[in-house]
Amino acid sequence: MFYGRESVLTGADRDHAEVSMLALHLPQSSLVLINTQLLQAVFRDPRWAGKLTAADRRGLSPLFRSHANPYGRSHLDMAPRLDITRR
Repeated sequence: MFYGRESVLTGADRDHAEVSMLALHLPQSSLVLINTQLLQAVFRDPRWAGKLTAADRRGLSPLFRSHANPYGRSHLDMAPRLDITRR
C-alpha cells in the first residue's frame, strides 16, 4: 500500500492521497470486526466468564493490533483445503 511520513501521506496530489486514506478504512474495519469476533468468543467461554471483572471488560477494545503483521513476512500454507462438500 503506502505509508505516511511525519504524519503526511506520500503521493503527488491531494486527491490521490485522500482516496488512499479512505481505502485504508477497509482493512482497519476488517481488523476491528475480526477482533470483535475474537472477544465475543472469549466471552462465550464459561471458563472466562468468572475471571473477567467489570473493570476488565471496560478495558477491552476491538482496536488492539498486536497480532497484526502489516510489514513482516507471512507464511502461506497452500496444503490445507476447505471442505466445500460438507453439508
